[in-house]
Amino acid sequence: MKVLTRIFVLLLTFIVLAGTAAQAQDKPKGWSRKAKGAVAGGVGGAVVGGLIGGKTGAVLGAGAGAVGGGAIGRKQDKKKDPARYYNYKNK
Repeated sequence: MKVLTRIFVLLLTFIVLAGTAAQAQDKPKGWSRKAKGAVAGGVGGAVVGGLIGGKTGAVLGAGAGAVGGGAIGRKQDKKKDPARYYNYKNK
């Protein structure tokens, strides 16, 4: 009975993974420049804000950095990958 259960679990796992791999081909691969900029800006802003203003400064720095990094990344997406830019602009 244990062997039958293991085979069923392996078969189910294979079906789920094959289904997600087929769906992933339709979407653009990787992060957009907007997302990368927001993450990098948020982390950088949190570090600098934490050094300057403690916990409150870290929170404010992370927010400001994420907004600034996202804005810069959005401009890069608009120039270098217009299809991706128009895809998230129209949502």
